[in-house]
Parts: sequence; C-alpha cells; structure tokens
Amino acid sequence: MMTDHTPHPAMLAKAETLTEALPYLQRYAGQTFVVKYGGHAMGDPELQRDFAEDVVLLKAVGINPVVVHGGGPQIGRMLKQLGVESEFIDGLRVTDLETAKVAEMVLSGAINKEIVAWIGQAGGRAVGLSGKDGGFVRASKVERTTRDPESNIERAIDLGFVGEPEAIDRSVIDTVSAAGMIPVVAPIGIGADGATYNINADTMAGAIAGALNAARLFLLTDVAGVLDKGGNLLTDLDPAAIARLRADGTISGGMIPKLDTCVSAVQAGVDAAVILDGRIPHAMLLEIFTTRGAGTLVHK
Repeated sequence: MMTDHTPHPAMLAKAETLTEALPYLQRYAGQTFVVKYGGHAMGDPELQRDFAEDVVLLKAVGINPVVVHGGGPQIGRMLKQLGVESEFIDGLRVTDLETAKVAEMVLSGAINKEIVAWIGQAGGRAVGLSGKDGGFVRASKVERTTRDPESNIERAIDLGFVGEPEAIDRSVIDTVSAAGMIPVVAPIGIGADGATYNINADTMAGAIAGALNAARLFLLTDVAGVLDKGGNLLTDLDPAAIARLRADGTISGGMIPKLDTCVSAVQAGVDAAVILDGRIPHAMLLEIFTTRGAGTLVHK
C-alpha cells in the first residue's frame, strides 16, 4: 500500500512565507528599526506577547530594533490614584513638577521594565533606558501659543516640563545594540539645566530614528493608517502628497502630528516611516517581510 508523503499544505505555506521574506531579510540585515509602541496594543496580553516575539525575531535575523514606548493613559490613571489634578490646554497636558515626577515614575519605571520583561520572556535580552541615561537625549522646553477666540490675540502658553528632543547622543543606543541587546526607551529627556522633561513618544521615536539613520520608523497606533475620504487605506505617501491631503481635509486631528513626525524623520535621513495598526497581530512582520504591507508608508 502506497503512503502519501506530500507535505501538509500548512507546512508548504510556511515555507513559501519564509521564501517570500528572504529578500527582505537580506536587505535589512544590519539595519536599525525604531518602533514606537503604544495604544491598545500595550493593554492586550496577546498583543503584548506578539509584539515582544516580533522584536526578538528582528534581533535574531540581524536587524537592530529600538523600542520607544508611550504611556499617557497609565500616567493619567496614576495621577488619579494619587489625587493629582491635571490641567489641559488645547488638548495638551500641563506638566508641573509633581506631574513630571509621576510621569517619570510610570514611564521609566513600571512601563519600561514591563516591556523589558516581555522581551525577556520571548527569549530576547533588553535594557530599559530613558533619555537621561548617559545624557543621550537632551531636551528643551516646548514652546506653544494659543489664540484667544474672542480677541484673536495670540499668547504664549506654559506647558511646564513638557519637552522636545534637542540633541541625541547615539553612542548609548549603539553600545547596547552592539552588545546584542534591545534598547527600550522611555520618552524622558534632560535639559541643559538638569531639569527632567516629558516628551511625546512619537516625537522621541522620530528624533531617535533620525539620529540613528534608521532604515524604518514604525509608529504603532490604534488605526489602520492614513485613510482617504472613502475610508480606503493609503499605503504610499510622500511629503507633497501629505501636504495636499492635509489641505483638502483628508488628513486631520491626531493623524497630523504623526505624519509630521514621519516627514521629519525621512527628511532627517530615515529611509521610510510607517504608520501601522498595532492591534493587528504581527503587523510589523507583515509590513516588513511581505509584498503586501500592512500600513501607510511615508518616504522621500
């Protein structure tokens, strides 16, 4: 009696997936990917595990991942537990000294070390950092203005200890990556005066990607990417196309600062930036290692 030794279709599909990934593995070997991790993906245990496995896989195939994480909701919950009131101006949290201390505790402490632990459980080696470690992210105070709707007079607003990256010393990240470990960065920087500044995680990731000349910047979000007015995913954009879509109202709200970060990153030397839905399991791998992609890619 003859025995059928034909491989199972699922096994063949896995082999074909690896074959499809081969040119991308060769292309990105030795390159740096910066990943901004946040949103609902941080609160779902299965997505947390998927994310950690993806990052460990990238490191295993010769890519150098750098993780930059957010934590706004977690900061808000901790402030509420401690009875600290938050003031918002034009949707931005005013960070006084007490709020800044809580933000650093949550970001550099609880969240940062939790992500380090997830990566360890997935078989990788990670090191938790903030921009204060080795002074690798020097920050300056964010300057913002608002316009009074009645008088139409523009005035400066003080957001407290909210900063933006001013200079980045990449040697800290290079040292950690060269040692075979994955840097996990909390979005905290230090000012020239020694003050601690809370930095938007997207902005932090974009600045680090530019300083590292990264091949890719990934912004994991809670949306599919940039959508046209018909709700269809726009998979390929450049700065000129983004300007047109912004002018006609296709791009609005919270997507504007994310795309500003992407454009700044590619202008600073990043090959491409990608806005991805972090709620999709293994979204990064789908974007990197398949011809189909999974999000909106922004390039020069």
